Amino acid sequence: MKEQTGPTADPQFSLRGKSSILHFYALPIDSGRLVAAPAAFKGISMIDTNRQSELVLVEPGDRLVMLARTLQATDPTAETLLKKQAESIERGAETWIGHALYRHGSVFQSASDAPVWSHFELMYFRGFVPADTIRQLAVNPHGDRVELLRAEILLSTPSSFVLPRGWEGSADHPERTSSLEFLQVEPKHLDEYRKAMRVYCGPAAQTLVQTGRFGTFRAMETAAVLYHDPKFETDWNQVHLCELNPDGFEGFGKEFEAVHRQNISEDAEFSDTFASLGRLRTIPRWTFNDPVIEADAALAR
Repeated sequence: MKEQTGPTADPQFSLRGKSSILHFYALPIDSGRLVAAPAAFKGISMIDTNRQSELVLVEPGDRLVMLARTLQATDPTAETLLKKQAESIERGAETWIGHALYRHGSVFQSASDAPVWSHFELMYFRGFVPADTIRQLAVNPHGDRVELLRAEILLSTPSSFVLPRGWEGSADHPERTSSLEFLQVEPKHLDEYRKAMRVYCGPAAQTLVQTGRFGTFRAMETAAVLYHDPKFETDWNQVHLCELNPDGFEGFGKEFEAVHRQNISEDAEFSDTFASLGRLRTIPRWTFNDPVIEADAALAR
């Protein structure tokens, strides 16, 4: 499989660290159906409802695929353009589930001095992303008004992609901002990182969503990088999306630890585990954002 050097390349994408993230197979682009799907795909139901709460938990084996794009708008009409484009894709993509667009507001934490992008876009699909969609969004993107910096396929992180049933966006909670945390986990530490998310962070996030502290908590990991602008210096392989009140927020570690203090007697174990994440991952960029579009309610039905 050949490596891509720009958005004009053939839409058979590159897999960064494919052996350590997820094994994917590529289907012929002229099939008109897909660019990628999990090799272990078993066709099970998309969502799993947590029996102890009104939560929807999406696991890696479920049929949910995200196409994410990092964008730099160069024109005030760019958001209207992106909305119309998403509406067009929705009409033509049989596997379409939803769409969200976030406008950069401020930097919460950053290990990178690279300039911040203007928008981050998520499109949700059931099972696969149609090849025509990949062509339109990652191979031949619109030019002058929106610059494509990065395009990638994301899948959910174990036990860590959770929404409240009936989720309809953040409109009823103006005090919340959309937190987007971009992380880089060393390939040799991915299994250990997933275990920490599954055993400690994910269950705590579920409690925080259930109690309304968070709107959702959606941890995703990069399965395939479709395009990365050579001039774009920031890189990651994990994305965490969460709607939260930024007042008094000091990071997920303290939020998760507070939950475990209430529910688990061995508090030190969690503290040590979360502290150990520092050696497993870096946080190149963590931003607070304004939701421009949140047409993703179908994820929680």
